[in-house]
Amino acid sequence: MSKRELTILQLYPRDMNIYGDWGNVLTVMRRAEWYGYQPKLIEYNPGDAFPDHVDIIIGGGGQDAGQEKITADLLKISPKLHELAEADTPMLMICGLYQLFGKFFKTKDGVVINGIGILDIETYGGKERMIGNIVTDSDEFGEIIGYENHSGQTYLGDGVLPLGTVRKGAGNNGSDTTEGARYRYILGSYMHGSLLPKNPAIADWLLEKAAMHRYGDFSTSLLDDHFAKQARVVAVKRPR
Repeated sequence: MSKRELTILQLYPRDMNIYGDWGNVLTVMRRAEWYGYQPKLIEYNPGDAFPDHVDIIIGGGGQDAGQEKITADLLKISPKLHELAEADTPMLMICGLYQLFGKFFKTKDGVVINGIGILDIETYGGKERMIGNIVTDSDEFGEIIGYENHSGQTYLGDGVLPLGTVRKGAGNNGSDTTEGARYRYILGSYMHGSLLPKNPAIADWLLEKAAMHRYGDFSTSLLDDHFAKQARVVAVKRPR
């Protein structure tokens, strides 16, 4: 019997794909295969035709220049992304695209880069970078381990929940102990490094939501995450 397909869309890998963000796509694809699905990857860059069907959307980070390159195209496809968001398509947005899924990003030089407003967040460029290993506690995913490197300071509005509470690190802005944002089946985060290899529970959450949405069930087999668990024990002990 042929494997059931799951289509994964990677947003702007040419311009928004730094600090290991590509690893998030690889992790979702590999774990989909382990669960018995056939992952199909579509890379979307400015000017490409947006696919008719996607099951999971993943986007990464980039420099301010990278954000400026993709903003016009992102605004163009915004209605489609809003439609998919309201249809509960699971999405993971890291750093730069996390910011642009919000209302706006105002750089430290005062330049306003408009976002698409799916997430009720605002981001302001800061003078200091927040860099280092980060550990966040989440009701949904438990202990989330990552690496942050950003100068943007993001503040959550009433329409979103934080991904988690910072135990070690800066998080969204270094002051309110929040990290990331959640709205429907969309996750936003500043955690690079990559996020999903260190946190397979989040990868499986994305896959479960996608499979349930498309097929009505999530077919699983017992996975041996022994090495991932060992790596997490080491990673959480790393200094800031």
